[in-house]
Amino acid sequence: MYDNVIAVEIAEKYKQKPLTDFASVKNNTPLEALNLNWREQDLPEKQRTKHVHRLHPYMGKFIPQLVEIFLRKYQPKLVYDPFCGSGTTLVESNALGIDCIGTDISIFNVLLSRVKTFQYDIDILSDEVHSILEKLKEYNQKIVAGKNYKQFKTNNEYLNNWFAEQSRNELLFYLSLITNYRCQGLFKIILSRAARSARLVTHYDLDFPKEPQKEPYYCYKHRRTCQPVQEAYKFLHRYTLDAFSRVREYSKLKTKANVRVIHDDSRTVNLPKGIDMLFTSPPYLGLIDYHEQHKYAYELLGLKNNEIREIGAAKNGQSEQAKSNYIKGINDVLLHTREYMAKKALAIIVVNDKYKLYAPEKAGFKEIGRVERHVNRRTGRRSGAFYESILIWEKI
Repeated sequence: MYDNVIAVEIAEKYKQKPLTDFASVKNNTPLEALNLNWREQDLPEKQRTKHVHRLHPYMGKFIPQLVEIFLRKYQPKLVYDPFCGSGTTLVESNALGIDCIGTDISIFNVLLSRVKTFQYDIDILSDEVHSILEKLKEYNQKIVAGKNYKQFKTNNEYLNNWFAEQSRNELLFYLSLITNYRCQGLFKIILSRAARSARLVTHYDLDFPKEPQKEPYYCYKHRRTCQPVQEAYKFLHRYTLDAFSRVREYSKLKTKANVRVIHDDSRTVNLPKGIDMLFTSPPYLGLIDYHEQHKYAYELLGLKNNEIREIGAAKNGQSEQAKSNYIKGINDVLLHTREYMAKKALAIIVVNDKYKLYAPEKAGFKEIGRVERHVNRRTGRRSGAFYESILIWEKI
């Protein structure tokens, strides 16, 4: 259970105005001045999912404003995220002109992070978006007319079970077009996002579906009987336009700072020397399967699954042995990264450490600060408030 004293302190801070002027944060801003207990009205979803941060759904990511605040306060030259996930640290670092590196064991996460931080030629991307949408529209019109359209057959059991015939054909048609374009990574992410929405699942359970929903069902989200999704066209069209808009918006903020995304195990990856800040949100212990949540992408794009190398994998549960293996994995990452870090470099870790597993001295660090915050904006099946700690360690 979370410390009652800290819970009371956070409750008191709710009576005060939280930090929303992020550009005001300077090196001399005291930690105690960082009231990060945002409510929806303080930091609405539109701000938390600005520009490329919403290119694709991703469970377990932290909000970009947390990264921005600590980058502004500590002003690093080279930032590293050993669990880069959806690329939040990398996107925010680049926007502030800070060189950054991210590593992840998931090839989908690496693809997503690279797509978000890629330097696009917006004119070329605009032409490619127009082209792929024109071809998609023509294909959809043929499907609706019921004639003269190519049918895509696959032996992939997942694709055959989780998608209606029309959806599957439209997704595979879009996939067949991607190799014709330069911005292939972005189109793959768009395709994945559309596939997530076009699966045969209930509207209220996009995150944790257990089996395909092939019959009409009572929808708790819409409070009426709903039909399983039969087409992917509307999602492909909408998300292609949305992605273009988000990439174009971020391109105006993007700097020439270097971004490097590595597909590797953070316990053994080769890194450059001189990292002066590690900023990360490690995987949750036994809670989220970081490969399974994007299974549709792995199956549709033919990506290699490295789930057996995940730290804290959901399938391993939260037993005492799982806790021991988890913290060993985390410490192995920190000890390995430490060898590439500058003298007195910082490790800033955003974590819900309810089992009190994190100990800086076991990884060659000392704690120099900590900020606690209350997270209370969760929705759907992940609703419910919880507490989060921002651990601030220094290399010793």
